[in-house]
Amino acid sequence: MALPVGSQAPDFTLSTKNAEGIKLVKLSDDFGKKNTLLLFFPMAFTSVCTSELCNVTDEFATYDGLNTMVYGISGDSPFSLDTWAKEAKITVPLLSDYEHSVAKAYDVAYTSFLPNANLPFGGVAKRAAFVIDRNGVIQYSESSDDPKVLPNFDAIEQKLKELA
Repeated sequence: MALPVGSQAPDFTLSTKNAEGIKLVKLSDDFGKKNTLLLFFPMAFTSVCTSELCNVTDEFATYDGLNTMVYGISGDSPFSLDTWAKEAKITVPLLSDYEHSVAKAYDVAYTSFLPNANLPFGGVAKRAAFVIDRNGVIQYSESSDDPKVLPNFDAIEQKLKELA
């Protein structure tokens, strides 16, 4: 069960890689300035994850217009995330939760990811979304055990409009 609405969002610092190199992103750096949308996804280079992050990239101006910083988070390395972003033309900042500590802190880590498909990996992030307000409080929380189910982006956008 994902962290509920009203909870203080666990702070974190994760790596990202882009054309400028590797940098650290700290969630609380956005507090007081912007709302934050965290999109946890299981694995880079998979069809559903690619579709989700490409769609968010296409809608990025909407989120920016709602004074919202968007981050995609998975357990992939920053190097593979950077390669995937280049190939798929994803512009959303992608953060590497390589040790799965953030997925666990937000209570969205699989105990065993798709063992029926021979992928019994523990710690992989479930597909989940969190809207965090400028005070660091979770205002929207959604998680699915089915990795093919995308977040409700209409509900997310509505919540962000309420917070704008």
